[in-house]
Amino acid sequence: MSLWSKKAAARKAFLIFCTPRGGRIKEDQKEFLNAAKDEQLKINDTVTVQTYKWEGSGPTVLLIHGWESNAHRWWRLIEVLQSHHYNIVSFDAPAHGNSTGKILNVPLYTESLEIVSQHYQPKFHIGHSVGALTTIFHYYKHQPTYIKKLVSLGAPSELSEIMKDYQKILSMNNMVMRGLDSLIQQRFGFAIKEFSGYSFAQSIDIPGLIIHDVYDKITPVEASRGIHKNWKDSTYIETSGLGHSLYQDEVRNHIIEFIT
Repeated sequence: MSLWSKKAAARKAFLIFCTPRGGRIKEDQKEFLNAAKDEQLKINDTVTVQTYKWEGSGPTVLLIHGWESNAHRWWRLIEVLQSHHYNIVSFDAPAHGNSTGKILNVPLYTESLEIVSQHYQPKFHIGHSVGALTTIFHYYKHQPTYIKKLVSLGAPSELSEIMKDYQKILSMNNMVMRGLDSLIQQRFGFAIKEFSGYSFAQSIDIPGLIIHDVYDKITPVEASRGIHKNWKDSTYIETSGLGHSLYQDEVRNHIIEFIT
């Protein structure tokens, strides 16, 4: 394989990796989200994110959804938070929901989260799946003093493990993977093996609640076990049979108890 073709294959693999196939607003989600539309915040020249707000008299909670999802995924938790008078904010990630853009990756999601967080100054971040890893990376990178607690639901952790699975799915050879690693280093300033939730968690100095289901078929439970091991002030709850989405009352009750 020539150097050019290796680079071209790496760029194509990266684009596929960062391109969601779902997550836009469905017809039955419009009414709930349209009623809460707030501001559109510019992230960069090609991305503007749609924010949503459910006003309350209590502290502000910011909800960060996962891959191929949107802010509607939080509707059950939003109802519970409203009953406790929290001020609730969420937003659609780039290339998701009502936000613009064509791709999403954790660095871009983190940049978006920083702009939204600076605007709304939340006391709590609650993230699911890729949104949870973004929450962890965001705190590691920015150390915002206004955030007092983090909640991580079904988070992935090691980019190296994610990429091993991705390599199998696309049947990529090691030369293309090396090209992909070089591309990521050039764009983001870190190698694949260096992007580690375990490492990021070591720098978090505020309390965290980590919840993961042992039968999660999307993100292995070992990811959250490792994050908890490295996050000094974290509480870890392992559920059984709730799956990756973690929508259930049991999870919502743990969240309310933790942030109250």
